Amino acid sequence: MDWRLRKVVITVASLNLAYFGVEFGVAIAIGSVSLFADSVDFLEDTSINFLIAVALGWTAIKRARLGMALAGILLIPGIATLWTAWQKFVAPLPPAPIPLSLAGTGALVINLSCAFILARFRSHSGSLTRAAFLSARNDAVANAAIIAAGLITAYTFSGWPDLIVGLGILAINADAARAVWSAAREEHRQADA
Repeated sequence: MDWRLRKVVITVASLNLAYFGVEFGVAIAIGSVSLFADSVDFLEDTSINFLIAVALGWTAIKRARLGMALAGILLIPGIATLWTAWQKFVAPLPPAPIPLSLAGTGALVINLSCAFILARFRSHSGSLTRAAFLSARNDAVANAAIIAAGLITAYTFSGWPDLIVGLGILAINADAARAVWSAAREEHRQADA
């Protein structure tokens, strides 16, 4: 089972890394808070999945400790989002709506694919694969919001939908970090007993 899970998480990590480059480039080109936050999140997902591939053979306690560390990693995109959001709050210029929606659609396809691939393994190896599954699932929700922000921006010519979605991505990541931390702490407690 471990070799299949390792292959799956390496595939998911590779997909995330590839789309990080696409989305980050579009975010910079159009000045989008939500795409910037989501692209950093793709990079975070890449690191989580590569760490899972490495940690599969570890003891339950070591995996639980790594799960707690991953909870902290899930907050990294939030810090980048806050910085970018602050800059956008000062000057809320709207990003180009068509590239925003198209990049969000591509991200949605990647994240739904990753969530589907990981769904079979989400309870294997405890908090590690749970972190990967929750991240992909939450990212799909964020991507739908990015698409909606692009459509609203096209209609209103406002920078606020992009800013609001970027801050929403922050909230989603914070909730995922909390859930992973709780699961890892419980896993550590059970392995220690």
